[in-house]
Amino acid sequence: MRFFKKLLIVSVAVLAALGCKKLDIAPTDRFSDLTFWQVDANVYNALYNNYSLIYNSGLYFDAEALSDNAYSPSGDLNVIASGNATSQTGKFAGDWNNYYSAIKSCNIFLANIDKNTTLPAAVKTRLVAETRFIRAFEHFNLTKWYGDVPIVDHDATPEEAQTISRSPKAEVINFVVKELEAIVNDLPSKDAIPATENGRITKGAALALEARVLLYEGNRMADVVAICEKLMNDQGTNGSYGLETSYSALFSDPNVNKTTKESILSLQYVPTLRTWQNFWDFAPRTVGGRVSNMAPTQELVDDYIMLNGKGIKEAGSGYVETNPYVNRDPRLTATVVYDRYTWVNANNITKTIYIKPGTDPVQPGLDEYNAGSQAASATAYYWRKYYDPSALANFVSGNNLHLIRYAEILLDYAEAKQSLGQMDASVWAKTIGALRSRAGFTDAGALNYPVTGNMTNIIRRERRVELAMEGLRVDDIRRWKTAETAMNGYIHGAKFSNDQNTDNGYIRVQLRKFNPNRDYLWAIPAHDVDLNKNLVQNPGYTQ
Repeated sequence: MRFFKKLLIVSVAVLAALGCKKLDIAPTDRFSDLTFWQVDANVYNALYNNYSLIYNSGLYFDAEALSDNAYSPSGDLNVIASGNATSQTGKFAGDWNNYYSAIKSCNIFLANIDKNTTLPAAVKTRLVAETRFIRAFEHFNLTKWYGDVPIVDHDATPEEAQTISRSPKAEVINFVVKELEAIVNDLPSKDAIPATENGRITKGAALALEARVLLYEGNRMADVVAICEKLMNDQGTNGSYGLETSYSALFSDPNVNKTTKESILSLQYVPTLRTWQNFWDFAPRTVGGRVSNMAPTQELVDDYIMLNGKGIKEAGSGYVETNPYVNRDPRLTATVVYDRYTWVNANNITKTIYIKPGTDPVQPGLDEYNAGSQAASATAYYWRKYYDPSALANFVSGNNLHLIRYAEILLDYAEAKQSLGQMDASVWAKTIGALRSRAGFTDAGALNYPVTGNMTNIIRRERRVELAMEGLRVDDIRRWKTAETAMNGYIHGAKFSNDQNTDNGYIRVQLRKFNPNRDYLWAIPAHDVDLNKNLVQNPGYTQ
């Protein structure tokens, strides 16, 4: 817990030092650049400030609504998902500023840490490696969304910031990969650090992020395999990781969520001190939800297979449209709240969630689908994943949010092996088979290596349901270049529409448009382009 609490420190001293101008004589009544970094505690406070800037719960969850997994009626998320964004769209500027602010903070740290003369050299080496990881992660996020972006590898002056040019995406990726490879040996294994430092960046995190970066690029799959094998097979050196026994406990049980062997890198939170509250707008209203601000789609629900391993549209699946949620992948119930869902709270008290119009014995039915409602779910589904039974009032949670977990490594490995033509029963058993077994499948049809079917699609579907609500689906459909299909046309909700002749009665929620010539990249914020004429706008966006 000690490290978690240190993450909360955004020291006045840090802010004062970052705002100081160079002086020939250090002031004696406050920290300056000449004195701030000489104090060990200040160095750590600056480091923890950088940790706090890595990512946030808004970025984490909002990404789902930018994919076909979820719908949000909220502002920019709705505008971007529907294909109506412009260079003036606020989220484009907000995310850009978030990432570059974190990079700025990291560069200030790297430029000044050598002013400290009391910390041991090995300690400073580790702190530098952690900070370079954060800086690399921010650059990766930038190039993922915006394509060519400026590489800022030093503390740039305001004058430089107004003239710097965009680097080609390939150069940014190369920078990120080289940074991760340069620091990995300066980071400790997860197994080598005390419990008080759980949550700090390790060798495993550097390897896992490199695997993600290279997987997304798609042209170095052999390297992805090699990196994943370091985490799967060489755990004594790189950290001991594995699948947690319970899928739902990873996200909901505070005791598991905080200490799980599956977490490779997580956003750290502490009850009452550093918390997140997004779930208040994800949960059914009858269990304390406020308003449905992001709801699962029917398209996501449909991708959860049957217990016998077959998709719901496959012959012999046993799927019954009038009773659609029985005999399904157990991760569906762990993730999505559907009509007649049995909600279990912290006190083990159960409540039935009535969503079909007119079915709740207590009227008005707050969770019931209502096309005119501004509060109930627009898709007739709510979220269960990341429900925290120990949360404070209004779902204020101190549970961690998993940025990278071991399950993703198994999925990366399976995808890379398949792309190389090396997927076989042994690879299946330790990747997809292992994930399904952990999820609760017991039927051989689900667990055994399939002899028929499109393996690429099977792996992609597995990735979708395993990682749902973790913000990675939008990355996947963009890198696979399937967003132009997944994000074009209507997204749907449950079969509660009054118009049974349209889309077979499934709710039409939102008409989406995706222009493949434009929308695989976000607009460079118009304000930044105005300030810096070297920031040429991405195709299809006007100022």
